[in-house]
Amino acid sequence: MEWLSDPNIWIGLLTLIVLEIVLGIDNLIFIAIVAEKVPPHQRDKARLLGLSLALLMRLGLLSVISWIVTLTEPLFTVGTMAFSGRDLILLLGGIFLLAKATMELHERVEGQAAVKSGPVVYASFAAVVGQIIVLDAVFSLDSVITAVGMVDELAVMIAAVIVSMAVMMFASKPLTHFVNAHPTVVVLCLSFLLMIGLSLIAEGFGFHIPKGYLYVAIGFSVAIEALNQLARRNFARQQEHVPLRERTANAVLRMMGEKTDTDGAEAPTTKGEEAEPTFESAERHMVSGVLSLSQRPVRSIMTPRSDISWVDLDDDAASIRAQLLDAPHSFYPAGRGQLDNIVGVARAKDVIADLMDGGHIDPARSIRPPIVMPDSAGVLQVMDTLKRSHGQLVLIADEYGTIQGLVTPIDILEAIAGEFPDEDEQPVVQALGDGRWRVDGGADLHYLQQVLDSDALGIATDDYTSLAGFMLERFGTLPHVGQVLALDDLRLEVAEVRERRITSVLITRADAPAGGGA
Repeated sequence: MEWLSDPNIWIGLLTLIVLEIVLGIDNLIFIAIVAEKVPPHQRDKARLLGLSLALLMRLGLLSVISWIVTLTEPLFTVGTMAFSGRDLILLLGGIFLLAKATMELHERVEGQAAVKSGPVVYASFAAVVGQIIVLDAVFSLDSVITAVGMVDELAVMIAAVIVSMAVMMFASKPLTHFVNAHPTVVVLCLSFLLMIGLSLIAEGFGFHIPKGYLYVAIGFSVAIEALNQLARRNFARQQEHVPLRERTANAVLRMMGEKTDTDGAEAPTTKGEEAEPTFESAERHMVSGVLSLSQRPVRSIMTPRSDISWVDLDDDAASIRAQLLDAPHSFYPAGRGQLDNIVGVARAKDVIADLMDGGHIDPARSIRPPIVMPDSAGVLQVMDTLKRSHGQLVLIADEYGTIQGLVTPIDILEAIAGEFPDEDEQPVVQALGDGRWRVDGGADLHYLQQVLDSDALGIATDDYTSLAGFMLERFGTLPHVGQVLALDDLRLEVAEVRERRITSVLITRADAPAGGGA
């Protein structure tokens, strides 16, 4: 019993237990699949019986093979090499392990997996037990041969097999979950099988490889894998600090070919070919708009106060009628004297009908109560209100009750799918040539980023949502015409300033050709 004090024995025992457990997972999975063929109340019994038979099968094979490998008398010679029964067992076992590990690695690297399908048909308990016995015989070979190749003492082999089977009996479910959740651990153990198989083949040809070398290599690999698992866990913890919605959005956009801030490198492409995006650019923009909708302030999608067309109930009938006929809108905020003295919301055809019938607007019949929401409300909350407004618009007010803008269903649609200019509007982004644009100062930053395919403009905040607001924040004061702001590969030039507002900006990409329209 002096071998009990040998540290290599204990290292071999622990390593062998781990390998036996991993090698027994496939046996465990197949036993669970076969056990599903019996009625539910017999499944646990069939599963435990299957594992018990696997233990007996492995101990029996282990005793037989361990006895055969002690037969060192030569049976035949090939040239100068003599082969005994032990050599043949080692050679065949090594070839079996190499083939087994290679096929398993190929299956995992290629991503192939057996999928159980079809209806479940209950079978007799005896038939299922018979299938389990056959499976045990097949799946026990690799573990037994691995035990013979790892250690020299039969008692150590038996102890490792018993411990591993006991662990699988009492922890089959969490053990299966662990292996499925850590595929690199299985790949590492399969690589150990390749090394052990090569060692058995070498010994079969008479070249002895000390077991200590195998233990050092295995220990080093296990240490590296432990660091790998630690790195993965730390990365997962860091990802938990990123909002779930943002992680989901980035993942979806990466799958569709959109570059995100978390992308460290471009996806590999086949040599000589350019990767084609799964989705068109417009489709990616729409998905990006949907995923970012709840994160955007309502000020970024509303029509600002300066662009609101509203009806002054104090105006004469002719002026109101001319105003409604000249504008393409269906609904108008209605006030007295100024927009903040809001009375309600008027539908254009109702107001015109009033003017034609009586020459004046009847507020009781044609003016609807206004829907006013604070500018701190979320876009999804405003959208939900619009669904119940029967086509009416929503007014946005600040904390002092001053009307800041309005939101209509078309504004929600534009936030998702891009701009839909009215008849009396010009596109906020006008292409002037390759890499040159004239942009309205009120252009939404999120939409502008999509058009320019650039993250240089950042994102909308509580302080600003438009291009003009972004430039004012960067300049720190109202700029003059011709003043330039450089951002990455973009050059932003103030083209027009009117009434203390940046109304037009020329944007040029650094690699754009000189000249172009103005």
